[in-house]
Amino acid sequence: MSHKFIAEMIGTFILVFFGCGAAVLMGEHIGFQGIAFAFGLSIVAAAYGFGVISGAQLNPAVSLGFLLSGRLSVSDFVAYVIAQLTGATLAALVVMLIAQGQADYTVAANGLGQNGYGAGYNGEYTLSAALLFEFVATFLFVTVILGATQSDAPVGFGGLAIGLTLTAIHLVGIDVTGVSVNPARSFGPALFVGGQALADLWVFFAAPLAGGALAGALHGAGITRSPHVRPQG
Repeated sequence: MSHKFIAEMIGTFILVFFGCGAAVLMGEHIGFQGIAFAFGLSIVAAAYGFGVISGAQLNPAVSLGFLLSGRLSVSDFVAYVIAQLTGATLAALVVMLIAQGQADYTVAANGLGQNGYGAGYNGEYTLSAALLFEFVATFLFVTVILGATQSDAPVGFGGLAIGLTLTAIHLVGIDVTGVSVNPARSFGPALFVGGQALADLWVFFAAPLAGGALAGALHGAGITRSPHVRPQG
């Protein structure tokens, strides 16, 4: 378990460091499209780097989907979530320390790539739009992950499929919520930004976890699972 914990922590660090780092340090140069690819490519890197150790779930909503599909134990789920939150927090801290090397940067004014919605945030979408997007996007994301990692899926392509899916999700939804689909990714930046980011954090726990739970339940019931694959729990 110590190897899995470290893999999940470093893998989630990679996701938040590259994704949120791109938004904070290079956002004005690469735009939403560049940020979307930074998040997607980071998943590809982490999946191929750590998938063989822990499955590179990197996301409490994904881990919940694996738990409810019968492919992850309760004890592993708890350990994975702790590792993911830790990795995301450390990554957000490192991004903040780097950004502070620029004279005109402040967390309050420039943020850390935190998620949000409503007045003053990106497209100023409503709470209902934010909840719906995060729920649907996470459901689709976790469904793809469960399918791409089942035992009879094409070998060697899971990380690529997952990374491209996350890229597509960002291309659709950055203007809505900044795209969470991952409570850990939201938790790390919000912890340091505080204020409204912390107040909004419940949205980026509730909706992704609900979407991940539905994906896991359907996969576990065999509805979105290959008929040749049985749950592993």
